[in-house]
This record gives sequence, structure tokens and C-alpha cells, in this order.
Amino acid sequence: MMGKDGLTYADAGVDIDAGNALVETIRPLVRSTRRPGADAEIGGFGGLFDLKAAGFKDPILVAANDGVGTKVKIAIETGRHDTIGIDLVAMCVNDLVVQGAEPLFFLDYYATAKLVPGVGADIVRGIAEGCRQAGCALIGGETAEMPGLYDGADYDLAGFSVGAAERGTLLPKPGIAPGDLVLGLPSSGVHSNGFSLVRRIVARTGLGWDAPAAFAPGRTLGEALLEPTRIYVKPLLAAIRATGGIKALAHITGGGFPDNLPRVLPDDVGIEIDLSAIAVPPVFGWLAAKGGVAEPEMLRTFNCGIGMVLVVAPEDAGAVGAALVAAGEAPVRLGRITGRGAEPVGFTGRLAFA
Repeated sequence: MMGKDGLTYADAGVDIDAGNALVETIRPLVRSTRRPGADAEIGGFGGLFDLKAAGFKDPILVAANDGVGTKVKIAIETGRHDTIGIDLVAMCVNDLVVQGAEPLFFLDYYATAKLVPGVGADIVRGIAEGCRQAGCALIGGETAEMPGLYDGADYDLAGFSVGAAERGTLLPKPGIAPGDLVLGLPSSGVHSNGFSLVRRIVARTGLGWDAPAAFAPGRTLGEALLEPTRIYVKPLLAAIRATGGIKALAHITGGGFPDNLPRVLPDDVGIEIDLSAIAVPPVFGWLAAKGGVAEPEMLRTFNCGIGMVLVVAPEDAGAVGAALVAAGEAPVRLGRITGRGAEPVGFTGRLAFA
């Protein structure tokens, strides 16, 4: 029989009651993401999704997972946790829509040293908002309390999403050829890539997260840098369905233009981007100046103002652009598809840093 000094799980730093309390707190947030095919209830051992109820006849499933990188450290150090979940969803669902898939459901993984229900609820509040923006249901997740692996208030996030497209409609389409046009959709700022460099630049300046952001009047540095990643799902699906004219999509994440654009192109073509066409958000000029970051390094680390790139045939550009505008987007003519040169991605012009 265990003596009076026997250990409990709580003694080891894991509070099961706190986990149960968090589940009850977030239950209404999860319910707010209901959609056809999922009732968005949590508490079971697995989440369910009914493809037939969602309206699919012969679907191909598409899956993606991601995290938010070291942007999470800014959320931790500023105590602002209510938008980092939007980033988590965005990094997954934007990778689904570039293949022509509609995001259906999302699951999250939240690991921390000590579960603080208020922090956890704020994180899930952001995840639920991201799911609503993407039109997908939050059908499950996992919270792990791991003292000894994480320190203090540290936590990390991972997300997993599944989408679907009818057979034969996946992107990229065959037939991408020289003369096709390249459009871009503006980003909201740094999104969720390059934050190890961002944090190094901020450390070099000696500024605290509560300092005024020179590139965003009225906001603190931490608040401005936590601006969440844009979710492009609904406008892109609207344009795909209304026009059928999108040949390829590329989500501009880590690696920027040079690494992400070739992923959706055939081997026999290249792409030319006019950098002067990009309205570069002021945050990138600030980072380049404070960090002494050269333009090629900016282009390979950050989105520099364009979060999504589209390839369209010239005859479809008008219809696609109109559909995007009707859905609230502001597409930019960025360049064109070319014959394959020495490098798959070529640039003209220069980035105009504010």
C-alpha cells in the first residue's frame, strides 16, 4: 500500500483537472466552427467528418500540417496569445487551397510546460477564428503538459488539416506555358516565416516588444509583428469555381519566391517577377534597414508583400481578377511565365522599401 509520501501526477507537474477545465472552456469556440460534414464537438477519441454531407461525389483528400515557427516566442514574451492560432490554421489551409482543395477540418496540438487555462483558451480562440475564416471545422486536438521538456511559460503549436477536391480538379493543371500571366495577392506582413531572423534583428535594435513600432503607427512592436497570416481560402475557392481559369497557385512561405514558385511549375518553364509591381509593406523596409539584410536574402526569407501567387492564361486573367476583386482581394500583376533559363525564377526591377 502506498505511503503518505507517495507521489501523484500533479506532484510531477501535470494537472489533469486543468486540462479538463480547458476542454469545457473551449467547447463553445469549437462549436462555432461547425460546417456541413462536421458537428465540431470535442471530447471523443477521434473527430468525424462526413464527405457525403459536405457535398463531395468523387473526392481526393489532401492533407497538410505545419506550425508557426519562432513567431510563437513573440506571443509568449508579449503575453498576446489570441492571434497565433490564426497563423497556425493559415499555414495549413493555405497549403491545401494551392492544390485546389477545400479545407474540411482541422486539428491542433498544443504542448506546454504548465497548462494555464486562460492562455490555452486564447490560443484556441485564435484557432477557431482561423477555422471560420477558412470554412473548416475544428474537430479535435491534443493538449500536452510536459514539464522538464518546456520551461516556464513556453509552449509550441502544431496544426493538421485535411481538405478535398473532386477528382480531376486538382492544381496545378497541365499546360502551364510561356506567355501565361502571374498575379499576386497581398500579404498582411511577415506572416509566419523568417521569425528567427526577425527576432535577431529586434534584439540588435535593443527595443522591447512594448516599444512603438516605427513601421506601424499606434501599435507596439510586438503587436505589429504578431499581425496574423492572411487566409486566402475563400477568395481563391470562389475564383476557382467561378472561372476555372487558375492554372497554379503558390503559397509564399519560407524560401520566398525563389524556393516556392518552382514547386508548381513544369521543369521546362521559368517565371519572371517584376519586383517593382509589389507594394512592399513598411515592416519589410524596417527589417531590411535595421538588419542590413540584402534584397536577395529578403526575397528568400520573407514574402515581401505577396502571400499567394497565381498563374493564369492571358485570356482568363480578366475573369479571374474580377472574381478575386468580388471576393474582397486586390490582385497585382506580377509577371509572366517564360522559357526555362539558368534559374527557374528571374527578377526584374527592385523592391521599393518604404
